[in-house]
Amino acid sequence: MLERRAAWQNRGVADGETAEGGGEARRDVGAVGIRDGQSPNPGEFEIGFLLGILAGEGHFGGDGRQPEVTLRMHTRHETLFRWLQANFPGGRIYGPYHHGGRSYYQWMARGQYLRQHLAPLIGARLQELDSYAAERFRKMCRDYGIDVRS
Repeated sequence: MLERRAAWQNRGVADGETAEGGGEARRDVGAVGIRDGQSPNPGEFEIGFLLGILAGEGHFGGDGRQPEVTLRMHTRHETLFRWLQANFPGGRIYGPYHHGGRSYYQWMARGQYLRQHLAPLIGARLQELDSYAAERFRKMCRDYGIDVRS
């Protein structure tokens, strides 16, 4: 099951296309106002806001092969997801998903962006997270060999 999930998550699905196995459609809604190659330089407000969102709603984990930071929220928070994509464009937005009476978007940071940009950014500010969120982040880093000196 994990292998199928990982393969599905790594597969690029265009707007309106359905996932393998006849599953629900998955859409990468893309960056808003960010061109390829652009890398915004988030300020302290943006970083602090991201830390707060991740501490309260985020998940630090992985699929068994690679680490991932995931944020899943109701579709009514689309503007927040667009803000995330504009300020942290290395992550990707998926959705909207509709199933089980729920409608939500999902933002994920994985791969090189997570290891080289997001994890060091979070690791340098662990003292700003509550102990529970900080320990979840540390566990993800231990489990996947991410070295963030903090």
